[in-house]
Amino acid sequence: MSVFGTNIDVKALGKVAVLMGGTSSEREVSLMSGSGVLAALQSKGVDAHKFDPAEQGLDQLKVQGFDRCFIALHGRYGEDGTVQGALELLGIPYTGSGVMASSIAMDKVMTKRIWRFEGLPTPDWRMVSSADETRAAFEALGAPMIVKPARDGSSIGLTKVMNAEECAKAYELAAQYDLEVLCEQFIAGDETTCPVLGSGASARALPVIRIVAPEGNYDYQNKYFTDTTQYHCPSGLPEQEELEIQRIVEKAFRTLGCRGWARADIMIRASDRKPFLLEINTSPGMTGHSLVPMAARASGVSYENLCLGILASSALDGEAEQP
Repeated sequence: MSVFGTNIDVKALGKVAVLMGGTSSEREVSLMSGSGVLAALQSKGVDAHKFDPAEQGLDQLKVQGFDRCFIALHGRYGEDGTVQGALELLGIPYTGSGVMASSIAMDKVMTKRIWRFEGLPTPDWRMVSSADETRAAFEALGAPMIVKPARDGSSIGLTKVMNAEECAKAYELAAQYDLEVLCEQFIAGDETTCPVLGSGASARALPVIRIVAPEGNYDYQNKYFTDTTQYHCPSGLPEQEELEIQRIVEKAFRTLGCRGWARADIMIRASDRKPFLLEINTSPGMTGHSLVPMAARASGVSYENLCLGILASSALDGEAEQP
């Protein structure tokens, strides 16, 4: 097998910190992800240890002699380039995308601007800074409309707005999590997600997962804490649709300069089966409900080998393969 499983010298990986927890709104999910990763790495013989940046400063990574980091942090101060920048300064290789790609991908609006410029399909949107602007966006984009923080994940602070009277409440909720609020045209159809592993020209999409949530509501609760959401992998989509999703996801990954691993979310419009990129996660969940491990299993890669392979791909910006 390639990097995911064998031909990895576990001892050469050295002392590993699994960064988990942190201070973002996604702390709870991060602790779940990190605990899974830590157990998986330890089961493969890695000298891995829990490290919560909310409990000790990142400078302690150097003091305690860590050789590399597996970033299992989600959201702000973990997935947005800040931790990546600190690790660059400390000279400690880390998993996932570098400083710039992490920062851009965390900002849904900047991501959409780049994708649109590169000719990649993404739903129409408006940036808003008040309830009145949210109502104006609703008039421009139509119903339903998604209102969400521009720089948070796990569907936290997200509202599906069906009428103009709901705009003010939706804005207020999103603004609790971010000063920048995104209003996005809702795409009705199949909800899918597709992970990518690798870097540069060698980056490859894993199988597509089709998500069927209760009443179409794939929210924070249904993502992590219920068993009623259905995940189809194989997706059951026509082969050409799956191949097209994988193609645009790989391009979306490379366009932002991502590396290591990521997972992109895509809606397929029911009316014409056109796929639309919603966002890309550069430090995806690794919990029992998470989707990257599911797609990896469909490719014959166990959770433990997935974690080990991602760890082995850790690098600093200057060392990583360029797109």
